[in-house]
Amino acid sequence: MSDLGAKDASPDVRDEPDGILRVEIHGEVTEGRVRAVLGAIRRVAESGRDVLVLADARHMGPVSAQARKAVTEEMRGARVDAVAMVGASFPMRVIVALLAKGVQMLTGQPYPQQFFDTEGEARAWLLARRDALRAGRRPGT
Repeated sequence: MSDLGAKDASPDVRDEPDGILRVEIHGEVTEGRVRAVLGAIRRVAESGRDVLVLADARHMGPVSAQARKAVTEEMRGARVDAVAMVGASFPMRVIVALLAKGVQMLTGQPYPQQFFDTEGEARAWLLARRDALRAGRRPGT
């Protein structure tokens, strides 16, 4: 487990013992929250760890236009190995899928993400991706 940077750590991100970053935002997704979460993700990537994100969207509110813009700006230089999203509503799935495609186009890097109904399914997918990455294989989506 790494130190996410205590002085500017996001309360919306928890570094779990199995190496998964759990992101859980309650309420509106603002630009500031996005930048804090992506800062934590960037610090994990810079440490050399796998960047596996479990995003719990069950309590997530609307995503502001500024937050969507911040995602595309912040993701240009960030590495994310996999994102599993749990409990996303249909509109949230559409927004996330569009953002993921935009990030992929801007960075030229794959942005593997998947939607799940349960946290157990999401965690199993992330751990399988981690195992594949560590074995040097390109994991299937």
